[in-house]
This record gives sequence, structure tokens and C-alpha cells, in this order.
Amino acid sequence: MAYWLFKSEPDTWSWDQQVRKGEAGEEWHGVRNYQARNNMRAMKIGDLGFFYHSNIGKEVVGIVAVSALSHPDSTTDDPRWDCVDIKAVRPLLRPVTLEEAKADPRLAEMALVKNTRLSVQPVTEAEWNIVCALGGL
Repeated sequence: MAYWLFKSEPDTWSWDQQVRKGEAGEEWHGVRNYQARNNMRAMKIGDLGFFYHSNIGKEVVGIVAVSALSHPDSTTDDPRWDCVDIKAVRPLLRPVTLEEAKADPRLAEMALVKNTRLSVQPVTEAEWNIVCALGGL
């Protein structure tokens, strides 16, 4: 299993909206960055990811699971862009802020800390465990 982080502006697509999609999940569409697209192409069904509110809040708020493999993004006719589907698994008991992640030396190499602009990014198992612990899981 691999771990990931999905960033969304909560005024565009929030954790609560993701939760309301239930088992059907939602297409993680609209990504127009090759590195983020390639990360989605590497995902497997059942991989887990953090749901991160960017811009407003700047915090990890929940855990999602990949529920459909990479496929053409329905929001464009451009064949270069793919997406996966994700579904909500559970909220963190306590959100983990970007400020907290930056302050924790164990997370110094985390993509979220080093490349805050990448919208879909890998998370190592060690980083996953640290963030989960910080979030009360």
C-alpha cells in the first residue's frame, strides 16, 4: 500500500463534501500538473491519502482511500489529464496544520513541507504514522 496527500481548497471542495459522497466517492479532477498527474497514475485501489485543506485552514483533516484507478479526467477533452476517484474513510480526531508539520523535525523532508504547491503528493509510511499520531489516530 502507498500513501498520498490530496490538497483541496475547502471553498471549492471540502472534507464535508467528500464525506457526503459516501461509498461512491468522487473523481479527483481538475489537476493540471504533470507530477501530480503521474502520482495519480501510480496509485492503486485501496491506497490511503490525507485530505488536506489548502489556502483556508492549511491542515490535514481526514483520510481518504483510492476507489478507482487513474482514468481520463471528465472535466477536459485533453487526453493528457487523468484522475483517480477517492472516498472518505475517516476524519482526523484533531486537524494537523501545515505549521505543525513544518515545526516537527521528523517531517522536514515531507513533500507537504518542502513543496507546498504540489496538489497530489506522496507520503512515506513514517510520515503517515507521524501525521496520524499528531491527528489523534
